[in-house]
Amino acid sequence: MLKTIIVGSCVSVQGTFVQDLANGKILVKVGERLYQGMPVSRALVA
Repeated sequence: MLKTIIVGSCVSVQGTFVQDLANGKILVKVGERLYQGMPVSRALVA
């Protein structure tokens, strides 16, 4: 499952979900690299 995370103030990364972390962040994998960050919430469409 693809997830998008925020890694910095202006940087987002989209990759394959790996796991939820205890601090509220998640891990995603892009190629061979792992990134951790805050998940981007879904946009609500009316």
